[in-house]
Amino acid sequence: MDRRDGRPFDSPGRGVFGCGSKRFFQRSDRSGEPEPARRAGRNPIGFEGGRDRPAAIFRITSFHPTPTPSQGETLIPTPKTDDIYDVLIIGGGQAGVPLAHALAQQGRRVALAERKELGGSCVNFGCTPTKAVIASARVAHLARRGNEFGLTIPRVQVDFPRVLARARGIVTQSRVGLRKGFAESSNPKLLRGHARFVGKKGRLFQLRVGDVDVMARQVVLDTGTRSRIPEVEGLDRIEYLDAGNWLQHPELPNHLAVIGGSYTGLEMAQFYRRMGSRVTVIEEGDRITAREDPDVAAAMQQFLESEEIVFRLNTRLDRVAKGRDILRLTLREGRKASTLAASHLFLAAGRKPNTDDLGLDKVGVKVGPEGIVATDKRLATNVRGIWAAGDIRGGPMFTHTAWDDYRILSSQIAGDRSRTTDRIVPYAVYTDPQLGRAGLTEEEARKTGRRIRIGRFEMKKNGKAKEIGEPEGFVKVIVDSRTRRILGAAVLSAEGAELIHLFIEIMNAKAPYTVIEDAIHIHPTLSEAVQSAVAALD
Repeated sequence: MDRRDGRPFDSPGRGVFGCGSKRFFQRSDRSGEPEPARRAGRNPIGFEGGRDRPAAIFRITSFHPTPTPSQGETLIPTPKTDDIYDVLIIGGGQAGVPLAHALAQQGRRVALAERKELGGSCVNFGCTPTKAVIASARVAHLARRGNEFGLTIPRVQVDFPRVLARARGIVTQSRVGLRKGFAESSNPKLLRGHARFVGKKGRLFQLRVGDVDVMARQVVLDTGTRSRIPEVEGLDRIEYLDAGNWLQHPELPNHLAVIGGSYTGLEMAQFYRRMGSRVTVIEEGDRITAREDPDVAAAMQQFLESEEIVFRLNTRLDRVAKGRDILRLTLREGRKASTLAASHLFLAAGRKPNTDDLGLDKVGVKVGPEGIVATDKRLATNVRGIWAAGDIRGGPMFTHTAWDDYRILSSQIAGDRSRTTDRIVPYAVYTDPQLGRAGLTEEEARKTGRRIRIGRFEMKKNGKAKEIGEPEGFVKVIVDSRTRRILGAAVLSAEGAELIHLFIEIMNAKAPYTVIEDAIHIHPTLSEAVQSAVAALD
C-alpha cells in the first residue's frame, strides 16, 4: 500500500516514517529543545531535507523502593532502573515503529521488542514487495499489448528471479532505513528477541525479551498476523507458497493453484499469470471478494478471466498428494469430487493473529477464539496499561489502519486522548484494474434502512481512459438521499486506488456530494469519471 509524506513506511525516503534515509526524529533547535510539534504543512514528527538530527531525549527517573516480602511470598528481584521502561512495544510493524519514536520524543522512556525484521508484514513480504512485483507484471502485460498502441515488440521475456530480486532490493532498503532510525538513538531502544509476559509486580509488567528481563509501566501489542493454514489432508507433507514465503521461491510455477479468492489471492494470481504461469483460483464461496457488491465481484472476475485465469467457485480443497514433479489436489464442489494437477500451491485462506505465544494469560488479557485481542475504541485491552494495535486488534487488517492506530495510541498514551477508532477505513485491491473502496457497499447501505441513491459511470465513456487504453471498469457511489452525504464508493478502474481518495476526503469532511458535482475537474483526466458518477445519481 503506497504512502505519502507522513504516512507509513513502506518506501525509502518518502515520508516522516520513511524506510529509507529519512529519519524518525523531530528536529531540535540549538537550545536542544524540540521544535513545536505542529507547523504549517508538517506533521508532529517532521524532517527538513538532510538536516534532521535527534531531538533532545527526556528520561523519566523514578524512585522504586525495595519492597519487603510478606510471609510465604517469593519476591522477584526488581531489575536495575535501566531495565524499566515507561512503554514497551512488542512488534515493529506499521504501528509499533512510529509510536516508539513519537513517545520517545514526548519524554517517555521506550523500548521496542522485535524478534525478526522491523517493518512488519507490509515491508517484509506484503505491501512493499508485492506492489514491486505487480509493477513488473504490469510492464510485461503492457509490452504484450504493444500492437494496440502501434508498437511492434517481437518478444517479451520474463526473468522471474530478477523480478523477485528487484522486490527484495526495495525491501532491503526499507529495512536498512528502519534499523538506522533505532541505531542513531538510545531512546527508543530496540530489543531483539521474542517478548513474553512473565507476570506483574505492583504497577509494573514483567516481561522477558529473548534472555533479558525487563519491566514496563505500559505495554503495546503490535505482533501482527501470519497466514492461516487450513486443515487439509496432506498439506503438512508438501512445500507450499503463502503470503509470508513467496518472495523466497525463485522458481516460476508452471501451473499455480491459489486457495482463496479474496484480495491477496487475486493479486498474486494475476501477478503469476502475467509472469507466464497457468493459474487456477479455488474459492469456497459463490463469488470472489465476498465483501464486495456482486456487480463489483463479477466485473473483477471477468477482467481476470480475460487473462485466462481459471476460477473454481463453491469449491474446497479436501486433500493434497505429492507425485513426481506434480501436486494432485482433490477438490470438492458440493457432493462432486474432482482432481486438479498443479505444479505449485499458494495458500491465501486468511490470516491468523500472532497472539498465541505472548503469555497474555499471565496478565489476564482477553483473547477471542480466533486469537484477536479484545479492545475498545481507544485500543485499550481489558487490562489497564496494555494496548493492542494493528491486525491483532480485530477490524480492518490494513497497513494504513495500523499506521492510524499509532496516532490513536500516541493520543491516548501521551496526548489529549481524543483520537479513537471512529474512522472511515478505505482500502484497495491491486489487481489491474485496481479496486479502490471506501465506506458502505450498496448491500450494506440498503440494510441500514436509509433511502439511498446510486450513481454509476462506466470508464469506457471517460476520454482519458480511452486515450491510455484502459477503458475497463466503472465508478459507483452510494449517497444518503436525506443528508446528501456519501455513504460509500467503489472505483474499479486504472488507478482506482488513487481515485477513491476524491470520495474519501469528502466523506471525512462530512460534506455533501455536491462539492464534487460543482467542482471543475481538469480535462482529460480519470478523475472526471468520479464527477460523472456523482452526476449520474438516480
